[in-house]
Amino acid sequence: MARLLLIEDDAETAGDVLDDLRGRGHEVGWVATGLDGARAARDGGWEAIILDRMLPGQDGLGVLQDLRRDGDRTPALILSALGDVDERIRGLRAGGDDYLAKPFALGELAARIEALLRRPATRPETVLRVGSLEIDLIAGTGRRGTRDLALLPRELKLLTYLMRCPGQIATRAMLFEEVWNYRFTPKSNLIDVHVGRLRRKLEASGETPLIQNVRGIGFMLTPDD
Repeated sequence: MARLLLIEDDAETAGDVLDDLRGRGHEVGWVATGLDGARAARDGGWEAIILDRMLPGQDGLGVLQDLRRDGDRTPALILSALGDVDERIRGLRAGGDDYLAKPFALGELAARIEALLRRPATRPETVLRVGSLEIDLIAGTGRRGTRDLALLPRELKLLTYLMRCPGQIATRAMLFEEVWNYRFTPKSNLIDVHVGRLRRKLEASGETPLIQNVRGIGFMLTPDD
């Protein structure tokens, strides 16, 4: 069967998951902190990772984001007591392949893992394209059509996040957490300032506006073709 890594700080939950998955024939390794989980994941050889959203040392989304930035595409299932829609979206956009809210049935967890294992392996994503926009994630450069975009690092990170969810609303809370790494939503116009600068660089004279302001909620990138 499969070789799985479980990153879970709650010993009771971990024990139940280990017993169930091992009983199904899987080889399962277990660590209890985010830092240990990141180290274990980088050792490689895992066919899927199961990780808790809230972990001591480094939270699960941080672990997952670091792995994805390093090019690790091991399928990952996030476990979390935070089950609202924003949290699910945040987990999937951080690099999760699936999201299961606690409490959960062990049979459902096993079925979701089996579904992840059936997915074909994919090559690491190095270029993002949405309409006329293109970002080279390795070179850290952007273009709109034939025009190069002189993007600052934070602008590039903001645009990358919006391009990963075209046509979907990115709330201010999501942007503060994913682009600025804030775990709270400050009373600030920081996002508006950066979006304004980004718009000016994206939208030269006569070009279709790409970033829409969703009043009172956040922003949305709309493809231009």
